Amino acid sequence: MFAAGSTPPRPPAFVYGTDDTTVREIVHLSIGGPQVRVIFTNEFGTEPLIIGAADVGVSQGGSTINLVSSAGLTFSGRTMVTVPPGALMVSDPATVNVPAGCDLAVSFFLPEQTITHLSVHGGADQTSYTAPGNVVGAKTLESPTEIRNWPFVKGVDVKVPARADAVVAFGDSITDGAYAAQNQNARWPDELARRLLANPKTAGIGVLNEGIGGNRILHDTTGPSALARFDRDVIAQSGVKYVIILEAINDIGHAYTTVRPYDVVSADDLIMGYTQMTERAHTHGIKVYFGTLTPYTGAGYMSPAGEEVRQALNQWIRTTHEIDGFIDFDKATQDPANPAVFLPAYDHGDHLHPSDPGYKAMGDAIDLNLFTK
Repeated sequence: MFAAGSTPPRPPAFVYGTDDTTVREIVHLSIGGPQVRVIFTNEFGTEPLIIGAADVGVSQGGSTINLVSSAGLTFSGRTMVTVPPGALMVSDPATVNVPAGCDLAVSFFLPEQTITHLSVHGGADQTSYTAPGNVVGAKTLESPTEIRNWPFVKGVDVKVPARADAVVAFGDSITDGAYAAQNQNARWPDELARRLLANPKTAGIGVLNEGIGGNRILHDTTGPSALARFDRDVIAQSGVKYVIILEAINDIGHAYTTVRPYDVVSADDLIMGYTQMTERAHTHGIKVYFGTLTPYTGAGYMSPAGEEVRQALNQWIRTTHEIDGFIDFDKATQDPANPAVFLPAYDHGDHLHPSDPGYKAMGDAIDLNLFTK
């Protein structure tokens, strides 16, 4: 299983062309199985997205795929598909035996067309590739151009036993894994996926990362707010039974910065947003776990007033009976000698995002018993 929340591209627009181009995206699967299907997105597009051919294969590193473990993709039996503006398109199941924890290459050909509004996940922390022409079935792309984003690929579903479940990690850049080591799958949801896979009681549970950098609960940023995207990025996911929500630090930061506050919200406003997501998830039988907000003292938009709101939200998360449980990411990453700041080893350096060890500490702080209830 794999997922990536999409937004319109942040400026400057991506420099690779979409005329007569093959894109080979490398994505990491949390669990494996005998078949996969790929979800392509044109949700922010204003023109039809034409996919001339598509293929999936187990990655062997770089732009190379294992041709034995690869297959062409079809869409209702067709090798070419047009995705209307604002829409998604799901491929037919392809018989490819993918191991748990493997990297999968999704290759697709974009024939001559004009695409001015991309649907893309910008913070991939993963190197993917483009090459001229239709080379979706090539074992290795010749002299490819490297890209660091996932355009048009929304997710990969893996065929699993009926008893298998999925947990969605839903949040902002801290869930997305900002500044995590490139190509190392070092985000906290990756660490959770590894721990679930290693535990016999939870080995069938997949993790879907729906973090988007800059995301806020109540206001749009480059992409839609958490409330606006919750249904399609959480509820609509295949097999989802649990969601971990880590949101609000951007709402707080922008509302209470001493430089130029805007979109001012209160703790009660944000708790209302928490409650809305909880009620939506519970309506669909999804268990809801919130993560406490990690320290941000020293961050560019930190303020004493914002810190009061962060503490109020964390208090609500730790004590409310409206949710099914919580994960104390704040406690897991704070400096015990000064709880308002990151432990130095867990601080990426901007005092807002964790380092790789900090992300690992977050993943390790999650009680796996939450997923056996």
